[in-house]
Amino acid sequence: MKGFHLALILLLAPILHGAKKPNFIYIMLDDAGYGDFSCFGQEKFKTPNIDRMAKEGMRMTQFYSGSTVCAPARCSLMTGLHTGHCQVRGNREIQPEGQAPLKDGTPTLPLILSKGGYKTGMFGKWGLGSPGSASDPANHFDTFYGYNCQRQAHTYYPGHLWSNKEKVPLDGHTYAHTLIADQALKFIRKNSKKPFFAYIPITIPHAAMQAPESYVAPFRKKFPEFKDLIGKYSHGTKVKNPIAAFAGMMTLADEDIGKILDLLEDLKIDENTFVLLTSDNGPHYEGGHKPQFFNSNGPLKGHKRDLFEGGIRVPTIAWWPGTVKAGTDNEHISAFWDMLPTYCDLAGIDAPKNDGISFAPSLRGSEQPEHPYLYWEFHSHGGKQAIRKGKWKAIRNNVKKTTKTPIELFNLEEDIGETKNIADQHPKIIKELEQLMDEAHEPHPNYLFASDKK
Repeated sequence: MKGFHLALILLLAPILHGAKKPNFIYIMLDDAGYGDFSCFGQEKFKTPNIDRMAKEGMRMTQFYSGSTVCAPARCSLMTGLHTGHCQVRGNREIQPEGQAPLKDGTPTLPLILSKGGYKTGMFGKWGLGSPGSASDPANHFDTFYGYNCQRQAHTYYPGHLWSNKEKVPLDGHTYAHTLIADQALKFIRKNSKKPFFAYIPITIPHAAMQAPESYVAPFRKKFPEFKDLIGKYSHGTKVKNPIAAFAGMMTLADEDIGKILDLLEDLKIDENTFVLLTSDNGPHYEGGHKPQFFNSNGPLKGHKRDLFEGGIRVPTIAWWPGTVKAGTDNEHISAFWDMLPTYCDLAGIDAPKNDGISFAPSLRGSEQPEHPYLYWEFHSHGGKQAIRKGKWKAIRNNVKKTTKTPIELFNLEEDIGETKNIADQHPKIIKELEQLMDEAHEPHPNYLFASDKK
């Protein structure tokens, strides 16, 4: 009988002590560079609410996206796999609306958390399927509001959005980001009494460079040298002074992030909510945007579609009052595919097979296991591969065309800007990293390298 009572006490202990599964909010900007937050060095405009996150939380200074463009980055996040294993490794389009879908039955982050007792919601841009497909976001999240198709998200004044599986007509004059942000806040309020996962992949600051005039006007005055610059993007969108628009877009996004933090505090769930803010890849140079003017990639080399650090290392902040130590920097090397095991670890849920490592220990200031390496591949611009192992970073280009492409090598501890290719000085390191690249790449019929065609 004593054994039974002891077992019962142990079973009920978490409940008796008020233990709760933490809430998760993942906010992902679209094409914000490593230097686009003022707490990461931005000087042309301010991001006070993001800075507040950093002051009250932790900057993750060596956090990487899953890819250097939209769809594969999102696939990596949702499945916990790097792009050598992902089903989606590029922006493959489906007409009239959507992108290449995930296979039916794919275990995604929201489905895994849902089975673990979480309410799940997504608000923003999906880009991993099409309306009515098996990977329609409404089949993965309890609540979905936003763009199903990333191509439709190339304008902030679309003709429609999606609410779950319902097409919501718009007048073409309504700023979609504001509608999406409001729905995210509504979801948090509605589910504040239960564990929830809110995935908020907003479109800002992806082109087209559009924002309400009230946000753009101050920067038209600040950057008058661009008053005659016209930015052009898809849908025939033309924007006057896209430089001012970019700063306005980032200001608006910063305000909305502040609203989320304030709401969590008002609801008194801030200490039970882990918020992670990041970007899906490096800065773009489309629609008239000039990342060099804003120093959007900071000290890093490269932009969106590059596998240099500027294309894949993204500004990231972890905020969790009472758990994450305020005002700290975390140099743990991690990536999008770590989110799945991290969330499962924190929620006490068994994770399916994945390529990640939970970084929950580093959030708590505990000893953190490290990756043996991180790997990326990209299937445009001739095909590219990259690998990071400790301080070493290797890049191989034109891999769709030839098997004889040379490997570039950089020491990131001494050369964060990847300015000096030192491959000829370290043949053993090159041999090791080349072997790891070959091992990490699993051939996919839609994404073949030259080595796969032998």
